[in-house]
Amino acid sequence: MLNSLNFKKGLVTSVTRDYNDKEILMVAFMNEEAVMKTLTTGVMHYWSRTRQEIWKKGQESGNKQRVKDIRIDCDSDALLFDVEPEGPACHKGYRSCFYRKVKDGNFSQIMEKKFDPDEVYE
Repeated sequence: MLNSLNFKKGLVTSVTRDYNDKEILMVAFMNEEAVMKTLTTGVMHYWSRTRQEIWKKGQESGNKQRVKDIRIDCDSDALLFDVEPEGPACHKGYRSCFYRKVKDGNFSQIMEKKFDPDEVYE
C-alpha cells in the first residue's frame, strides 16, 4: 500500500472520523512512518509538523483511536480512517476538532468540552 501513496513533500492528508456515526473528528498529516505504524499497530499515528515528530494519538491523553477501516482517495494523496475513538479527538477538549460553526461571519461553538486540556497536557 505504501508504494502506491503519493506523499507530497513527504506527507499525505489524513481525515479521521468516528466509525459508528461518521462524524469527522480531525484532519492531520502522516508521513510514511506514521502510516506504517498505524497499519502495524491498528492505532492512529500522525506526523506533527510543529514538533517535527511522529505522535501516537492518545499517548498523553489516553484518547486513542483504533482503526476499523481505511480508504484512499483518487489521487492517492489522502487517507480516510474510520476509527473507534477512546475519548475526545481534539486537544482542546472537544469530541471533534470541528467544534465551531461559521454563522453570519462569526464562529459559534456547537459542542461542549469533554475535558479540560490544562488537566491533561503538560
